[in-house]
Amino acid sequence: MAQLFFRYGTMNSGKSLQLLAVKHNYEEKGGRVLLLTSALDDRAGVGIVKTRLGIKSEAIAIKSEDNVLDIITDHKYYDKGKLDCDCVLVDEAEFLTPDQIEQLWSVVVHCDTPVICYGLKTDFTGHLFDGSKRLLELADKIEEIKTVCEKCDRKATMNLRTVDGKAVYEGDQVQIGDSEYHAVCSYHHVNWEE
Repeated sequence: MAQLFFRYGTMNSGKSLQLLAVKHNYEEKGGRVLLLTSALDDRAGVGIVKTRLGIKSEAIAIKSEDNVLDIITDHKYYDKGKLDCDCVLVDEAEFLTPDQIEQLWSVVVHCDTPVICYGLKTDFTGHLFDGSKRLLELADKIEEIKTVCEKCDRKATMNLRTVDGKAVYEGDQVQIGDSEYHAVCSYHHVNWEE
């Protein structure tokens, strides 16, 4: 029986790298994978999943107004009420709406196809993203992708945003970026300058 997975980690924890490795492993064995990502993440271009190592793959970009079920049923892997693929992989799942997460859950339940979502659990203030919250509520399996704090050897559990090297604790929840975000432990989230 298929399951919904949520694999989360901080910035720089290798989420996209793991996702593309899973995709490669399925395809290496002749499997079919449907790759989705949030259209909000345009760092490498809309509809591109790219790792910091430079490995990348095209994906279907999901906008906040999209119905994921419509996108899946319009795809070449969908035929006569069946999804003919081995796995659905989703990058930047935190940016999806709760309704879109429920639609992915429906794919698991009604198409018996595993869906593996990768993303951040919380924002730079420590609050859950809406998509992540719904994943935590619905996922059959929740797995943490671990990395270490940029300032010490403790486990990184928080995402810190900086502007001109100074920690920022207020602002819009979604601001796409890269080098201004840091994976840190709780202590260094509060004490970045130390």
